[in-house]
Amino acid sequence: MDRAEKQELVTTLADVFKSTSVVVVAHYSGLTVAQMSALRRQMKQNGASVKVAKNRLVKIALEGSDVAHMGPLMKGPTLIAYSDDPVAAPKVAVDFAKTNDKFVILGGAMGTTALNADGVKALATLPSLDELRAKLLGLIQAPATKLAQLSTAPAAKLARVFGAYAKKDEAA
Repeated sequence: MDRAEKQELVTTLADVFKSTSVVVVAHYSGLTVAQMSALRRQMKQNGASVKVAKNRLVKIALEGSDVAHMGPLMKGPTLIAYSDDPVAAPKVAVDFAKTNDKFVILGGAMGTTALNADGVKALATLPSLDELRAKLLGLIQAPATKLAQLSTAPAAKLARVFGAYAKKDEAA
């Protein structure tokens, strides 16, 4: 990797740290190529990305950013997973760590907040943005549905009463 490529990687990483809402740092030592490909595929399916870079270059990209506190995590063979959805990258990373012992979550950052491994796991238990939107939409629609049912219920009851009287008169 020549100097220009390194500079381009540093600027790319700096943009990632500025624009994404969550970053997860993990050790990947001992994972096979197939396992890494599976991790990248799972991340991509959930709207997240994985990047492996030299720790020294990542530390340079971290300088002056809001997530500069992640510098000490960059020791050994590390990768960073990031996403715009604050839950996507942690959820995939935690699920992948459950099935692969050699994938160890070190910590990360959400905005300016530093996260340890337990913080990343706690973040992974939260519902995603799409799930939250669906729940909120359901809560908003529920009262309207109930109002519609209440407004039609008296008319339906009244129609049944008139129907019962009509049948009673026909029988008599």
